Amino acid sequence: MQLMNWTRRGLLVAAGAFLALSPLARTAEAQTPPGVLIVGQIAEPKSLDPAAVTAVNDFRILVNLYEGLVQYKPGTLEVAPGLAESWEISEDGTEYTFHLREGVTFHDGTPLNAEAVKFNFDRMLDENHPFHDTGPFPLAFFFSAVASTEAVDELTVKFTLNEPYAPFLSNLAYPTGLLVSPDAVEAGGADYGRNPVGTGPFKFAEWRSNEAVVIEKNPDYWGAPAGTEAVVFRPITDANTRVAEMLAGGIDMMVEVPPTSLSQFQGDDFTVVEQAGPHVWFLILNAKEGPFAEKLVRQAANYAINKEAIVNDVLEGTADVAAGPTPPAFAWAYNDSLEPYAYDPEKAKELLAEAGVDDLSLTFYVTEGGSGMLDPIPMATAMQADLNAVGFDVSIETYEWNTFLGEVNPGLEGKADMAEMAWMTNDPDTLPFLALRTDAWPEAGGFNSGYYSNPEVDELLEKARVSTSQDERADFYKQMQEIVHEDAPWVFVANWKQNAVTSDRVENFSLEPSFLLHLSEVVKN
Repeated sequence: MQLMNWTRRGLLVAAGAFLALSPLARTAEAQTPPGVLIVGQIAEPKSLDPAAVTAVNDFRILVNLYEGLVQYKPGTLEVAPGLAESWEISEDGTEYTFHLREGVTFHDGTPLNAEAVKFNFDRMLDENHPFHDTGPFPLAFFFSAVASTEAVDELTVKFTLNEPYAPFLSNLAYPTGLLVSPDAVEAGGADYGRNPVGTGPFKFAEWRSNEAVVIEKNPDYWGAPAGTEAVVFRPITDANTRVAEMLAGGIDMMVEVPPTSLSQFQGDDFTVVEQAGPHVWFLILNAKEGPFAEKLVRQAANYAINKEAIVNDVLEGTADVAAGPTPPAFAWAYNDSLEPYAYDPEKAKELLAEAGVDDLSLTFYVTEGGSGMLDPIPMATAMQADLNAVGFDVSIETYEWNTFLGEVNPGLEGKADMAEMAWMTNDPDTLPFLALRTDAWPEAGGFNSGYYSNPEVDELLEKARVSTSQDERADFYKQMQEIVHEDAPWVFVANWKQNAVTSDRVENFSLEPSFLLHLSEVVKN
C-alpha cells in the first residue's frame, strides 16, 4: 500500500509539474520520485496475458513480470538459459527436454515446476483444455509443431514435436513463451490479463485504465534483485505529448522517439539510445479484392511511393529503405541481391495502364501510433500524395492503435484496400509464416490480412521450418524473398533503427535487438 501511494503521488507530482512548465523547461519541481521509473508508452496495453497479445507495446511490460524457459542473450537474438538451466534436443530434432531451476516460485507463491510449464502450453494449444477459453491466443502459431508436452518429473519437461521445427527455441524466447501462474489463471479466468502473475524481477501492482500500469520490485526473485522499487508505464498516445512530458520531467524514459524530436534531447540532461534490430515497416495491400487484386497494380504502388524521401525527410535518416519482407538484421537469411523498388512514377503509370483497372479509389487504414510504427500519420500523408500523383485516389481513415489492430488483423476484405503495419520479429520464419502464407489468412487465425497466396511461397516456408541446416534454411528464405518481392503483396517501406531517450537520473539502461524493454538492471536516482 505504501508503494501504491508513492507511485500515485509521484504521478500526480509529475503531472502537475508538466502542466506548470513550458515544454522546453526542466526543473527540480518536475522530478519524478527516486526509485520509481516512469516510462512513456505509445499506447494502452491490450492485456497483460503474454499468450493473448501480439504487440511489442504490451511485450515491453510483460518481459519484466514474466520469464520463459529460455531468453535472448543480452545484446543478441541468441538463445540462452532462462527458467530452464539446460536442455537437450534429440538427434531427429523432434524432442526437446528442459531442466528447470530449483526453488523458483510465481509471485503468488506457487512453484514453477514441470506441471506449470505443461499447463501453459496446453492452455494455448489444446482446445479441450479447461482454460483454453481464457484466450484467444493469436501467436499460438509459434508452437504449432508441438504434439505433446510432458512433465517427466518435478523439474523436467519434454516437448515432442510432430516434425523438426527450426525456430522452436527462438519462439520459446519470444514473449509468447513467457510462463504464467496456473493458479492465477484458474482464479482469474477470462480476466486473468488484468491480474498477471509471473516469476519475473517485478510483480504486478495495479492497472489504472488509460492512466498507468504499475509494477513493483519482487522481493522473492530467484535472480539478482531489480534496481528500482517500481516501474510505472504510462500510455501517452500522442507523440508530441510524450516528447513534451519527457522534456518537462514528467516521465523518465520514452521509447520510439519521433525522428523530428531527437535533436531536442541533445545535451547532458538526456541520453538517446539506439539499437538496430529486425524491423520492417510496410503497407498491407488487399490482394483479394479491389485494385490490388492485380499484381501490376501492387507493383505500381511500390514504384509510386518515394521511400527515400520518407526515410530522409519524414524519418530523418533513422531508417533504411526496405527491399522485401525480411529485415537485413537477419544477415544469414537476408537476400542482399534484391534491390528496393525504385521511385519511378512514370513506371507506375505504365503499369496501371497495362493493368487496365478502372477504379483506383483506395481506402487506407492508418494508426495514430503503435508498436514500431515510427511516424505513421506523416508517413501516410506522404504516401497518399505520391499515390494520388500517379492516378490513385486515396482516402485515409485514422484509428487509435488497439482499435486499428481490431480493424486490420481480422482482414481487410470488405473494409479497406491497404493498411500500415510494422513487425519486429525474432526469427526470419516469423513474419512470412504468420503474414504471407495461404494458411495464415485471418479465418485460419493468422495475420495475412491482405489474403496474399502463392503456393511456391507456402512450400518454401514449410521447408525452411523443418530443415535442421541453417544454410539450407537461408536458401529457402532467399528464394521466398525473390518471389514476394515480385508479387508485391505489400509496399516495402523501411527498416528502422529503434531508439529511446532517458533522463540523466536513469542508469544502466540499454535497448535490445529484440525490441523488448528489460528494466531489471536499470537504476533510477
